Amino acid sequence: MGVYHIVGGKKLNGQLRIGGGKNAILPILASVILNGGISVIHNCPKISDTYVSIEMLKALGCGVNFEGDTLTVDSSKASTHEAPENLVREMRSSFIFLGGILAKFGKAKISYPGGCELGARPIDLHLMALRKLGATITEDHGFILCEANKLVGAEIHLDFPSVGATENVMLTAVFAEGATVISNAAREPEIEDLQKFLNSMGAKVTGAGTSHVVIKGVKKLHDAEHSVMPDRIVAGTFLTAAAITGGKIRLTAIEPEHLRPITSKLKEAGCSVRFEKNSVYLEAPPVIRPITILKTGPHPGFPTDMQAQLTALLTKANGVSMICETVFESRNRHIPELVRMGADITLSHSGSTSVIRGVERLKGAVVESKDLRGGAALILAGLAAEGSTTVRNSSHVERGYENIEKSLTDLGATITLVKDEDGVL
Repeated sequence: MGVYHIVGGKKLNGQLRIGGGKNAILPILASVILNGGISVIHNCPKISDTYVSIEMLKALGCGVNFEGDTLTVDSSKASTHEAPENLVREMRSSFIFLGGILAKFGKAKISYPGGCELGARPIDLHLMALRKLGATITEDHGFILCEANKLVGAEIHLDFPSVGATENVMLTAVFAEGATVISNAAREPEIEDLQKFLNSMGAKVTGAGTSHVVIKGVKKLHDAEHSVMPDRIVAGTFLTAAAITGGKIRLTAIEPEHLRPITSKLKEAGCSVRFEKNSVYLEAPPVIRPITILKTGPHPGFPTDMQAQLTALLTKANGVSMICETVFESRNRHIPELVRMGADITLSHSGSTSVIRGVERLKGAVVESKDLRGGAALILAGLAAEGSTTVRNSSHVERGYENIEKSLTDLGATITLVKDEDGVL
């Protein structure tokens, strides 16, 4: 545990390089056991979720070496189909290991996942899809047991374009006999990155980035090397940090097309945004403009993982904004904490819609991070607030941001991370 101590009022200015994506590296790490050999992965983010995945791979019998931003995994000795319960409960996205383990060993045992409490994130779509591929699934005292003597390609329609379900099907179907077709597949850029990695191992996957993904089963895979795509949510967070503090920022090593759903809303808020080949420059406006309505949605809609950060920004807007959260019903747990800092926000009875009336100033306070992106939003609010802000429970933020305090300090912020046993000093 730890706490962030922030002294607000400093404009962020400077340049920052964006590293590999959290939501891209995790399914890739879940798939490295498939080739039974060596996988060399560059541009790996040094975040706690990466380290949990590494421990998962070690528990499955893999050898792992992490030097610089390059991770080398030897899965030739992977030998168990059981995912450790403590690791699965620590990180919800570890459920993506289910597909890879099932495809590799013909059986898998995994507990129900944990992670940020964002409300119901049902795994029904995952299990439905695996059953169509030939798996027999039973549930026993909090564990899910999957077995498949033979995986066979199938046509799978997802009622909702779930990123996790799409990824799990892709991993499971790699060795299935025949072709698997996913309709209404998730279209997120991270799905495309997973396809690139799987194909670098010899898989035959096409259509990632569209709603129609096809996986043609193969008999075996081989060693592979891959560089992880840049983290579009980290990039969006730093762009918003510059905006809320009235600063200027240039981000390098980014993919412009990945950021357009985010920058379109930052432009609507009055920011000046300019893309170059692999960089983006943002200059904050003198006054943040309100956004009439912002709705989160699956890609290419506005990402739910940026909703909290935009909420923080709009607390400083000159007018009234509305945000509708359509993906996770409990995504708004940061709002009471922003209100502690002087924000004027009203939540609907369902908790899915927030009306944000911009205030002239936020005031520093002691607040608590309840989840990853909400914690980032509170840090942004603290950067713009008068006086000192303390954000408790840094562990949530560390799941997705590599040394966020150092990056912000390099841009001119006053922020420190202090670690202790319980997060309260």
